[in-house]
Amino acid sequence: RIVAALPTIKHAIDAGAKAIILMSHLGRPDGQKIEKYSLKPVASKLSELLDGKDVKFLDDCVGSEVESAVSSASNGQVILLENLRFHVEEEGKGKNAEGEKVKAEAKDVDAFRASLTKLGDVYVNDAFGTAHRAHSSMVGVKLDQRAAGFLMKKELDFFAKVLESPERPFLAILGGAKISDKIQLIENMLDKVNSIVIGGGMAFTFNNTLENVKVSHS
Repeated sequence: RIVAALPTIKHAIDAGAKAIILMSHLGRPDGQKIEKYSLKPVASKLSELLDGKDVKFLDDCVGSEVESAVSSASNGQVILLENLRFHVEEEGKGKNAEGEKVKAEAKDVDAFRASLTKLGDVYVNDAFGTAHRAHSSMVGVKLDQRAAGFLMKKELDFFAKVLESPERPFLAILGGAKISDKIQLIENMLDKVNSIVIGGGMAFTFNNTLENVKVSHS
């Protein structure tokens, strides 16, 4: 994903952006700061991929210190924020230190989104895989200038071609764990494809329903 996002990042640098602020997530920390899900290692790898350009890593993604660091950036500085999902306000729900499910307070979500909004003038979405989710980084950054990145455009162009004039025979392979997220897509594709292969966690649901295979909690 880092490599796939490079064209958008490089374009922003070449176009003379004062600073490029990168927001992302890793894993499912459920609103807890878990070291193994930190994006810190990504900064050094990204610097390498950008031919040695300095990539500054911030150990949070919101708050006065982050806002100050971003506002003082210049000369095309690339800044990588810490994992958005370390804050329960990103997804709106998560777990507390005891592992109990919690829901983010509306006022805290508003504050989280307001802080993210202060970090830029132009919002570029290059995360096709999460674009359908109502997460704060997807829908809560209230900037007037918004655009799709090159990776997003590539994905959209591909899907437009596949759905409008696909090459035949057309085989769709769908994976993932949550069938509730995919069932509408599957229904919409039935009259467009020649065959569908269901993989991942969803396969268990189909096996259980169609073949009465015992799948326990899968």
